Amino acid sequence: MNALAATSRNFRQAARLLGLDSKLEKSLLIPFREIKVECTIPKDDGTLATFVGFRVQHDNARGPMKGGIRYHPEVDPDEVNALAQLMTWKTAVAAVPYGGAKGGIGCSPGEMSTSELERLTRVFTQKIHDLIGTHADVPAPDMGTNAQTMAWMLDEYSKFHGHSPAVVTGKPIDLGGSLGRDAATGRGVLYATEALLTEHGKSISGSTFAIQGFGNVGSWAAQLIHQKGGKIVALGDVTGAISNKSGIDIPALMEHMNNSGSLKDFHSVEIIDAAELLVHECDVLVPCALGGVLNRGNAADVKARFIIEGANHPTDTEADEILAKKGVIVLPDIYANSGGVIVSYFEWVQNIQGFMWDEEKVNMELQKYMKNSFQHIKDMCKSQNCNLRMGAFTLGVNRVARATLLRGWEA
Repeated sequence: MNALAATSRNFRQAARLLGLDSKLEKSLLIPFREIKVECTIPKDDGTLATFVGFRVQHDNARGPMKGGIRYHPEVDPDEVNALAQLMTWKTAVAAVPYGGAKGGIGCSPGEMSTSELERLTRVFTQKIHDLIGTHADVPAPDMGTNAQTMAWMLDEYSKFHGHSPAVVTGKPIDLGGSLGRDAATGRGVLYATEALLTEHGKSISGSTFAIQGFGNVGSWAAQLIHQKGGKIVALGDVTGAISNKSGIDIPALMEHMNNSGSLKDFHSVEIIDAAELLVHECDVLVPCALGGVLNRGNAADVKARFIIEGANHPTDTEADEILAKKGVIVLPDIYANSGGVIVSYFEWVQNIQGFMWDEEKVNMELQKYMKNSFQHIKDMCKSQNCNLRMGAFTLGVNRVARATLLRGWEA
């Protein structure tokens, strides 16, 4: 089941639990607007190249639409649509006043020069500038994009609309970016993990962890969990996977990665198969890479008692059912990786106010939002007699449905 089908399925299940009117349910599922644009740029060698860009704006009942821009060869309308819809429910679960959106360009950023990426970003922004905005749709970085991409978007947008720092988030600090934004998703994973373990009478310092993915989310989650006394016994990324029953020295690994860029030649670890990482002996499994990594082929062999979804859609529907029967508790992506969008909201607020926060305030506010959201999910689980994934979806869908009705929606 692909990401769009799984997200829509979860939505429909939540809508049934909430008893939503069928016409309202259909209205909430259909995107507000889907944009597809042609982006032709001159390459460095003088030839022309054409790329297709997408922006799906799913819902704006609760506020401006919000979501990342990804540059990846496999960007397609279905994936962008699914992620836009997921952002609608995610922002509602996080209790930030946004709707959902997502965008992307089908390209291979690793094969493009910096100047080519800049030209592509500026052309894309020119094509959509009248459909995004501080109070309409606020893009952010995603896979294949970064703070520099947002700086180009901000500059190009400002040529049409005047200086508008709040039109994008995830910007460089010098252009109005927020302190703490880089670590935000990984820090949110930490706070989500703390909330879940506390609920079950456990703590990070007494638990073992396996983390799949060592990009922005996985590396920050690993560092912060390590600082809290958690023992990380297995780690993996595209370069390979490693384990150490006594715990991996994360600060030393970070220094090693900065120098060599590969996990495999790190000292004092055992090289393991990438597939073994997901079924490694541990208390908490944290998938922070691509979607669909937990499926019917490996779910039955998962040894972790808790799964914290740092990635989007890492657990497919069949795996969900298998894990539930095994008694494995899954903390869903819609909540667990919401730290990024929460701190993006803080950045937006700071830009609108023209008043920047220190990092301590950012982290303190993030912890408060994550703690409150977890409690609201637990309350929904009790009232609907459902698991955490459905608790989160019913919470998010209910908030969007209520906002839609209050604004005067009529069947």
